[in-house]
Amino acid sequence: MKAKLILENGMSFEGNAFGYMEESIGEVVFNTGMTGYQEVLTDPSYYGQIVAMTYPLIGNYGINLDDVESGGLMVKGLVVREKCEYPSNFRCEMDIDSCLKQNKIIGLEGIDTRALTKILRSKGTMKGAITLKDLKADEIKQKFNDFSCKDAVYKVTAKKAYTIEGNGPHVAALDFGIKGNILRCFKSRGCKITVLPAASTADEILSINPDLIFLSNGPGDPEDLTEIIKTVKRLIGKKPIAGICLGHQILALALDGGTGKLKFGHRGCNHPVKDLEENKVYITSQNHGYYVNKLPENTAVTHVNLNDGTVEGMRHNEYPIFSVQFHPEACPGPKDMEILFDKFLKMVQGMEEYHA
Repeated sequence: MKAKLILENGMSFEGNAFGYMEESIGEVVFNTGMTGYQEVLTDPSYYGQIVAMTYPLIGNYGINLDDVESGGLMVKGLVVREKCEYPSNFRCEMDIDSCLKQNKIIGLEGIDTRALTKILRSKGTMKGAITLKDLKADEIKQKFNDFSCKDAVYKVTAKKAYTIEGNGPHVAALDFGIKGNILRCFKSRGCKITVLPAASTADEILSINPDLIFLSNGPGDPEDLTEIIKTVKRLIGKKPIAGICLGHQILALALDGGTGKLKFGHRGCNHPVKDLEENKVYITSQNHGYYVNKLPENTAVTHVNLNDGTVEGMRHNEYPIFSVQFHPEACPGPKDMEILFDKFLKMVQGMEEYHA
């Protein structure tokens, strides 16, 4: 069935719909990963977004039930040059078309994804609609005006607290849209993990007496999360705090730093980051549209993005606080930086050892 991707600037691309045949509105972004489409589809950080994959063939190894990052598909739509009709992998349990149908997500194939990516790189990320109908300009404008992702974190967070047992340090993980592999990385290190809803209060978090407070990844603009930022402010100095992606941005705002929106974001598993403390370069997995543009006082930059120089990590000079913008848990992507989970946990041992 014919369908169109209509962009906010009036440009459109015509292709063929697959998956669930129902119109969808979202923020159109692109991901440069050659693999990892399943992790992308199930990553809560993509909630509210229509994701265009730059690699030309998607779905060649199918979908399995082991490599999901959350309880379901989180994207608003998927755009590909070509979807694979006959996936081949011993772990494959369904094809990508069936997966999208089952999760009520529309897909669009057969468009020039290179041209779309160039537009997003030059014009910036914008809203878009995948539609099966011919819509008038005023109809499209109204749909874009009605679209909002301000409450995205509260849509994807855990509905109630739950615990993953372990014999090691007790981690209180604030779930802003936490990826499954973050929990697996803590679990593999023996941690006891209490996952808490995003709206949890400082008193509720401290009442479980965690050894480490972890702020997770998640979707949307960190500046919309005013109550969460106030909560994190109350936690500073009480317990060691670590953060990834959105958690890193929330920490910066709680410490009176600033955040801004990138023109087209960093999404993919091939982003070079320099560790300034180790004087080493790593290839990282990334998924964010916002970044820290004003470093809080009394903090130091630990990592920088080698493509555009943006802040990719920071630590506090007084308190045991350390966060990174990229995803050390990867999935998809290289696992070069998974060692950072050891650094997070080292903060539990105190500032003296943390700086050692």
